[in-house]
Amino acid sequence: MNTMTETAAGIPTGTTVLHRRYVPYSHAHYAGNLVDGAYSLAAFGDVATEMCIVTDGDEGLFASYSDVQFLAPVRAGDCIEIEATLVRVGTRSREMEFAVRVVARGNPERGESAADVLEPPIVATTARGVVVVPPR
Repeated sequence: MNTMTETAAGIPTGTTVLHRRYVPYSHAHYAGNLVDGAYSLAAFGDVATEMCIVTDGDEGLFASYSDVQFLAPVRAGDCIEIEATLVRVGTRSREMEFAVRVVARGNPERGESAADVLEPPIVATTARGVVVVPPR
């Protein structure tokens, strides 16, 4: 994780927001219970919204993504964690680094409802993004 440093605006870079969620089977989009990449991007939007609330008291609006990398599949039945880390603070912009990690995955070889905690987690998706917030 990044070390926190205070910006001129008084907002500490290095601030991190973490969500965890189960990926329901209703979100499977492809064979093999694969979930589309848009699922990760929507999850990034959720953690970015919380980050803006924590740092600025406002939900903010997403302006752009850059360097989106789909590194491993996300499947229905996975437990994922979504992390946002604040890396740059502008006058109205906030830049964040994002990651989706699969922390648990079903293991049908052991049984229909069997699942394993993954150690280490699988990094599935990464990105950078910029949000804008109202002026202070």
